[in-house]
Amino acid sequence: MEAPSRANWWTRVGDWFDERFDVRIPLQAFLKKPVPKHAIRWYFCLGGITFALFVIQGVTGILLSLYYKPTPEQAYDSILFIMNNVRFGWLIRSIHSWSASLMIAFCVAHMLRVFITGSYKNPRELNWVAGTFLLLLTLAFGFTGYLLPWDQKALWGSTVGSEILGVVPLIGDALLGLLRGGAEITGLTLTRFYGLHMLVLPVLVFIFLAVHFVIIRRQGISGPL
Repeated sequence: MEAPSRANWWTRVGDWFDERFDVRIPLQAFLKKPVPKHAIRWYFCLGGITFALFVIQGVTGILLSLYYKPTPEQAYDSILFIMNNVRFGWLIRSIHSWSASLMIAFCVAHMLRVFITGSYKNPRELNWVAGTFLLLLTLAFGFTGYLLPWDQKALWGSTVGSEILGVVPLIGDALLGLLRGGAEITGLTLTRFYGLHMLVLPVLVFIFLAVHFVIIRRQGISGPL
């Protein structure tokens, strides 16, 4: 009797929303779109794997932010506290670290698959552009997150990586100063990277993901080789 009761409860909730917002028919049309047979091949699932890793990143990142302190005096100690004192903190941080690397790898693999199969061509040019921005944002996630442990490896890695902006003609010095908050990597740089990592980049990713998914739903999955 429990299963029918639960089903009836979900039906009543669905009826309540449908009566007020007329969501059932549009939602059914959106969710019941058939998937081509070729799309179940593993190399057509690289984008979905990348999105799944992004969700894992979001969940573990939120959990880590409950204990992380983005200041030069406390950042490294807060990482040690997460690893040694928080229950399963070592596991959550390890999952966050490994899924970050895997997300970049699968995003690059997904872009290569799209290029090799010619899925970037007409009429999917805008989806390719959105995917390119998502790749750049994924790399930006990795770069800004690299500094957050605030150890020697993170400090010098971020120093070398940020120097790339300095070689941009005409505006390189201005971009470098904007990113670092000064001429050198300081506590202000840590605060900026943390703000980018936790606020700015997630908002931009959600925007481009929405565009990416809407185009895919509208145009369908590209054909096989």
